[in-house]
Parts: sequence; C-alpha cells; structure tokens
Amino acid sequence: MLRVHPLRLGPLFVLAAMSSCGHREPPAPDGIPSVALPELPLPGGSAVPGSSTSGGPAPLASPAPAQDPATEPQTHDLPRADGAAFDERRADLWDAIVNDDPDRAMPFFFPVAAYQQVKDVADPTADWKHRLVAAYRRDIHALHARLGASPSDAKFVSLDVPAHAHWVEPGEEWNKIGYYRVFGTKLRYTLGGQDYAFDVKSLISWRGEWFVVHLSAIG
Repeated sequence: MLRVHPLRLGPLFVLAAMSSCGHREPPAPDGIPSVALPELPLPGGSAVPGSSTSGGPAPLASPAPAQDPATEPQTHDLPRADGAAFDERRADLWDAIVNDDPDRAMPFFFPVAAYQQVKDVADPTADWKHRLVAAYRRDIHALHARLGASPSDAKFVSLDVPAHAHWVEPGEEWNKIGYYRVFGTKLRYTLGGQDYAFDVKSLISWRGEWFVVHLSAIG
C-alpha cells in the first residue's frame, strides 16, 4: 500500500483531521430525532385537553342555570303531601312561625312567576306582593304570637293535607289556567304536653307540588 506522509497532504487535510477529533455531541439512537419535532395538531383540529388555542389553560365551562319550575307551563299532576321537596317547604313554614321570620317561609308560598301565569288581573305581580304575601307575613307573625313566651318549646308534629283536592278550571276566580286546590290543612304541634293545631286555609298546586296561597284567612 502506498503510504503518504501527512505533511505532504497540505493544511486543509490537517484541519479536517483536527476537527474530526474534537468534541462532538454523541449520535442520537436510531429512530430518535436529534432535534425536537413540532407538535402536530390532533385529528380534526382538536386541542389538547386542558389547553386553549392561545397556549393557556382552557376555561372551565360554566354549568347551565337551572330552569325555574315556576316559569314553566302548568301541568295536571296531582300533588302529594310527602317527598323531600314538600317536607323541606313544610319545615320552612314551621321554622318561620317559631322564629317569627316570614322570609323563611317564602319557599312554601305560591311562586310569583306561576301566579303571573295563573291570575287574569291587570297586575298579577302587585296583587301577589301587596295582597297575598302581605297577608301571609301577617299570619306568620300572628301564629308566632300564639306560641306564647317560649316558642322554641313548641314541637312540630305533622302537616295534614286532605286527600280530596279539587281542580279549579280556567275562568274560575279570575284564573287563566287551572290548578288543584285543597282546603282544611292542619299544622299540628305540641306545647307543654298539650296538642294544638293551626289551620292552613288554602293550598294550590303548581306542576304537581303544593304551595300555600292563604295561610290563616282568605281575602
């Protein structure tokens, strides 16, 4: 084999040889790129979960607001005087009487959005507020006074709703749509070892639920 002395190959050869012997990055393993590849979009243009197109975290979706049943159409469902919703409203009424706080009993009062659909008068909202709610508040104050000096000693027993409910047809009592109505409900309680009861004059229905519309008097 012909041997060539390195000095005879010129300076370019020497420089190339020196550079090849210098520090270099180790070769990447087979199949792994030596530089980062750009992120590829997900199929269909989908974003990475938890991120937004601007690079920041995606905002959490706000839950849709629940529909108020009082704004929905009336049904012909016959209400029952039991169940979690009824028991909670009944407890609110008793709590309001014991604590002399009518606001606590408002969940059991016929809702204004339903009354606007029912009543065929010039201003059903004003009638609801200034006649019906005003009487409801007065009655709760009066029932609280009947509990005497120690109202917290009174113990709730039951709210007895008669089973015979009457469907009031549209056109009766200045109504545009119908509802079930029941008279003669009794709120029973004990105080000092004695049994007592309050009359609840009138309950009417909305979408299969009972609500108070007249507590101690109808007017």
